[in-house]
Amino acid sequence: MFCPCCPPRLTRRRLLASAALVAAAGAAPGFAAVPAFAMAEVAPGIFVRRGEDADATAANADAIANIGFVIGNDAVAVIDPGGSGVDGLRLRAAIRARTERPIRYVIETHIHLDHIFGASAFAEDRPVVLGHTRLPAALAARQAFYRQRLTDLLGPEAAGDALAPTLVVADRQVIDLGGRVLEITAHEPAHTDCDLTLFDAATGTLWAGDLLFVGRIPVLDGSLTGWQAALAALKTRAAAHAVPGHGPVSVAWPAAAADEERYLATLAREVRALIIKGVDIDAASRMAVRSERDKWRLFDDYNGRNVIEAYKELEWE
Repeated sequence: MFCPCCPPRLTRRRLLASAALVAAAGAAPGFAAVPAFAMAEVAPGIFVRRGEDADATAANADAIANIGFVIGNDAVAVIDPGGSGVDGLRLRAAIRARTERPIRYVIETHIHLDHIFGASAFAEDRPVVLGHTRLPAALAARQAFYRQRLTDLLGPEAAGDALAPTLVVADRQVIDLGGRVLEITAHEPAHTDCDLTLFDAATGTLWAGDLLFVGRIPVLDGSLTGWQAALAALKTRAAAHAVPGHGPVSVAWPAAAADEERYLATLAREVRALIIKGVDIDAASRMAVRSERDKWRLFDDYNGRNVIEAYKELEWE
């Protein structure tokens, strides 16, 4: 039985078996195409792994989101632990290759499995797990389905799992890693209904999570108007650069938000126009935002879904 309040239990046998996956992944069937971790240090002490611009497959082990960690004088914070158990184990190995400081925090920026199902790889560290105040409800609704999806794709040992938050963020939360303070902000429904962003004042780094997509089409799973508002608010944050949830590991801020802002505005404008004309939702999903098709990777996979989500929201304005 699934309990959203209890993190998954990892026995020593399971941990050893999962750790063996890290060593064997490069040669194992189904993981042959997954490269060893390449971490970019985008600012002093801030490391990011760029996710593959693709959907989850057995070959990529759902390593499709930008994930990483921040090293302070006393401790480490993981910012999104990866898309699967094997992805999380590789991230943990990348941390241990750089520092033995305790992994004190695991921050789950939102519900989507490509960002948080590597969390089980960090269970032995007994970290504080931070999530949006609405993340527990989202996990209750989706975690079992996501877990089964990854199990079907990767097998039970590699699939991993999210960890239930032990500290929820309703507005803002500050954590101190020792000489490095991270400010965590909870947002109203936008990309999802449980988005967090982070800011490191020491380096001017804004970790935008999936409130920022660069190159890969944004995916709407919360509120279109809320996302537009959240993005406008984020743009007022003076930051040296930003880490998007998908795309390059570091981008100019706020200039890098322009494409996403244009896409969301076009989505809103065209869906509203089709609603006024009385075009039904299925037809609208095939008609709206076609001008953006050549500007985004995976456009054909997600634009129609975005239109449907936007239509359901905007028809009630």
